[in-house]
This record gives sequence, structure tokens and C-alpha cells, in this order.
Amino acid sequence: MSSSPERPEYGFVAYIDESGDDGLAKVKPIDENGSSEWLVLAAVVVDAENERETIQWVRKIIGNFRNHQRCDLHFSGLNPAKKLVTCKSIADLPVRCFAVASNKKNMRGYTNPNAAKIPSKNWFYCWMTRILLERVTHFVESKSIDKYGSVKKLKIEYSERGGLSYSQMTAYYEWLKMKSSANNLYLPLGDLAWSVMHRDLLDVYNHTERAGLQLADAVAGSVFKGCDVYDTGACDPQFAMALGKRMGRAPDTATGQISGYGLKLMPNMRKAQLRPEQEAIFRHYGYPKEWWAPAPSNPSAF
Repeated sequence: MSSSPERPEYGFVAYIDESGDDGLAKVKPIDENGSSEWLVLAAVVVDAENERETIQWVRKIIGNFRNHQRCDLHFSGLNPAKKLVTCKSIADLPVRCFAVASNKKNMRGYTNPNAAKIPSKNWFYCWMTRILLERVTHFVESKSIDKYGSVKKLKIEYSERGGLSYSQMTAYYEWLKMKSSANNLYLPLGDLAWSVMHRDLLDVYNHTERAGLQLADAVAGSVFKGCDVYDTGACDPQFAMALGKRMGRAPDTATGQISGYGLKLMPNMRKAQLRPEQEAIFRHYGYPKEWWAPAPSNPSAF
């Protein structure tokens, strides 16, 4: 378990990265020159005792590549063979992977009437992190009780992105916590497990500086590649499928459910109106054709 003079002890670390963008004014395929059809946020959760091991994990993955000139791992720049090696390698690591995939067609042109109340300029990204962290914090709370007999804190590291700052994220989560304690969260999607959260355990880093963020980039990129047809060519779900052993499950057993937990689709299958090839990755992880899981009609409530 890790600690420092300035920070509380923590038992787990979550690395968060994304694939796609959060633009909503114009969205593919409705708009030919629109932003990406998808925004995927992913988290890779590790025990704090393995935090430093992430560096060796990434080095080992890169060591399996031929003619790789970079010293960091960036999924979108890999050829298919290296992408598959990466995801198969992650599946053999002591981690848990989570992803939330938002198909943004139904969000095109949407403006958030409550945005002025949200202490962040990146309201859509923040909303997506909330959905992701509902699952991650639930997992950490349950796992820490199983492992330690008590709830341990979670350190969260975000990949640096345009306009994202530490102060915005901490302000947003403090605001969410206040709304939660007042039972004033609009969306009936559950809540974060606040027992594992601490404002001093949130950080933003450049992707190249943190091996754990490079693992999260691979998870986000693999899911994006599994359902995207406009920015990366034809869908190829094999990479995300290779992560199966390490996808988050509820409960955390070999037979636990991945759909809606380790992999969350927003909105539901019916509203997303996906092409058959885009559905493959979600079907693989347990979304049956007849199950249209509830999803919010809009994200105006944070």
C-alpha cells in the first residue's frame, strides 16, 4: 500500500485515458467533417503494490515488437499484429479493465442547460468519467474489503488532454459528492463509491510519462477500433476481445457479467442504431439483441 507525507494511503490506482473526442456540434456520420462518432473512456485498475511494475509491464510489451522506434506505447500508431500482442499481454497482467463507449449520434448539437452549474469546461468528458468511475469505484470498494478487510483509497491518474486540469477535476468531484450527499443526482445510474475517493489522490499526467496511462490508452483504443468505422477504417473487435480475462465483471468472478459493467454502451443498443459490424464487440461481451439496457435520454444531469 502506498503513501506519502502529503497524501493519504491508497490501495489501488486507476489510470484513465480516452479514444475519440468529445465534440458534439457536428458528429459523424451525420456530418461528413464532424467529430468522431464515438468517445471511449477506459480505466486500468492495479493494486498499489504493482504501481511501479507498470513500467516493466510496458517495457516487456514493447520488447515483443520488431522494429519499434518509440520508447512509449501508443495504440493507434501500432500495426494490427502489435495491437494484438499488446492486448493479449494486458490480458495476462494482474489488472482490471473498464470502458465506457458513447455513440454520439444522439448527442449531436446537444447543449447542456446545466453546464453553467458544472465546475468544469469539459462537461461531456466529466460526465463520461462519472459513468466510468461508478464502476471503477464500486470494484475497488468491493475488492479492497475482500483483500484487506476494510475500504482502501483509490488514486486516479488521468491522461492529459486539451483543457483538462487538476483543479477542474477536483472541483467537479467535490461538486458531485455534495450533490450525492443531498440525494440530488438526477440520473438513476447509481453513484460513485465515495468511500474510496479523496481529492488529494487525483492527478493529470502526459501519456508518455506514465506507463499505466499507456495501458489505459490501449484499452480505450482497442474498444474504439472495435466499433469505429469512420476514423480508423473497418471495425476490428479482435483486439478488445483479447482483453476478456481482465475486463471488469460483476461480481468479480469468472462468470460475472461484463456487459454494462466492464464495458458500458451509451446509449442503449436500440437508440445507438449501430451497424451490424459495430455491434460485434458489445455482443461478444454479453449484450444480447433483445436486451436494451436503460440509458439516460440526455446527460443534462451530472
